[in-house]
Amino acid sequence: MRLARLGRFSKALRELGHAVRLRQFELYVSFGLAFLVLLTSSIMLYLLEGGVQPEAFGSVLRSMWWSVATLTTVGYGDVYPVTGLGRFFAALTALSGIGIIAMPTGIMAAAFSEAMQKNRREKDD
Repeated sequence: MRLARLGRFSKALRELGHAVRLRQFELYVSFGLAFLVLLTSSIMLYLLEGGVQPEAFGSVLRSMWWSVATLTTVGYGDVYPVTGLGRFFAALTALSGIGIIAMPTGIMAAAFSEAMQKNRREKDD
């Protein structure tokens, strides 16, 4: 019975897949930009905080944990910068995270809306 209810959503899921394929290039660019910001943020925090907090930021890979948590706006609070310059850069990273999360969301929302409008036009014709 539950599987029968999923049939209602199959058309929407097909449209979502079609929307992803249509906007594939834009999504690749936004994910590439996200990776670039992640890498830059990790390297900068390693350089700024590595000497002060070697257990948290002692390598680029350790700094990447902080960057992922900050850019995805999760912010666990288990690791955070303590120097003034490190905190300033952390604030820039957190603000960048908001934009990085919003970019693919906006791309997908626009593509899905476009696909749904196209379906409505085809139905009306």
